[in-house]
Amino acid sequence: MAQVVLKDLVKTYGSIYAAKDVSLTVNDGEFVALVGPSGCGKTTTLNLVAGLIPITSGDITIGNRIVNDLDPKDRDIAMVFQNYALYPNKTVFQNLAFPLQMRKLPKSEIETKVKDAAKVLDITHLLERKPRELSGGQQQRVALGRALVRDPAVFLMDEPLSNLDAKLRVQMRSEIKRFHQDLNATIIYVTHDQLEAVTMADKMAVMNGGLLQQYDTPANVFANPVNMFVASFIGSPAMSLVPLQATTVDGRTSLTSSEGWVLPLSDANARKVAAASSHKIVLGARHSTIKLHKSAVDGAVPARVYTVEPTGDITFVQAFLAGAILNISLPPTAQVAPDEMVWLEFDQDRIHLFDGETEMALRAS
Repeated sequence: MAQVVLKDLVKTYGSIYAAKDVSLTVNDGEFVALVGPSGCGKTTTLNLVAGLIPITSGDITIGNRIVNDLDPKDRDIAMVFQNYALYPNKTVFQNLAFPLQMRKLPKSEIETKVKDAAKVLDITHLLERKPRELSGGQQQRVALGRALVRDPAVFLMDEPLSNLDAKLRVQMRSEIKRFHQDLNATIIYVTHDQLEAVTMADKMAVMNGGLLQQYDTPANVFANPVNMFVASFIGSPAMSLVPLQATTVDGRTSLTSSEGWVLPLSDANARKVAAASSHKIVLGARHSTIKLHKSAVDGAVPARVYTVEPTGDITFVQAFLAGAILNISLPPTAQVAPDEMVWLEFDQDRIHLFDGETEMALRAS
């Protein structure tokens, strides 16, 4: 396996930036997910690494080689696509053997590599079947196997689970993660599903508008989003964001709303607000950090219930607050009704504060 380094990578189409100054390092044996909404630049970045489209500027290094001008076949990479791309008229064995035959390897070596890959992916019993006789999950394993037999330096995966149903996606997430762990493979994985990225990747690169927004471990991205986009994209349900105003009276800083309520801030949060470029502050909170009360309590602010969504072990409540809709999670026994007035209490140690002008996370100075 090999390290992959992207340095100031740019891809333009006319005046449009599909990828803009993307820089990141995928260490040897790491699983890195490129994640973001449609059109964010993640697939473009993967295709640049693969050599399927030419770069505008910047460098791509795989191992110790700059591969900017190398053909895909010379980059020592293997791709797994969304649509599997299996040959329908060939058996599983023939599909796995085909890339090795193109490299003119001896027949005995091809047979050994195919059987070894089939054993790793538990598809030995499928070798004589054709793709039409396989389930979606089995076809995906064959696609993985065809990449595996090549023994590449890097595996590139472009939304490989998007064609599977929900139950099979969960199963295949586990299988791809085990595939990575068993082989210590270097994997760059594109997905629009942030849950796939969080559950499988060692690191995740969150992209939007062709720009790399944040590159860190899933835990750190979740706990410390660098801006409002990352905060609202990573997490399910998404982080709730409430636009407010900061005021300071007699040395005490609070957040105020157009509805008239005031939320005093802790000293630590007041120091964060002091670093903002204006009085516009956006309060961010995860569903599990908000307490819902049925009557007024000190430190809680009034809101109105919009919807109630029982899911079995958790009930999700959406509530109107200061022109925003907040997500709150409650025990399944909670009794809350639409349009009911409630009071919400925020955990000051777990809220996030963002600059309303720059949308960047505020840190204590």
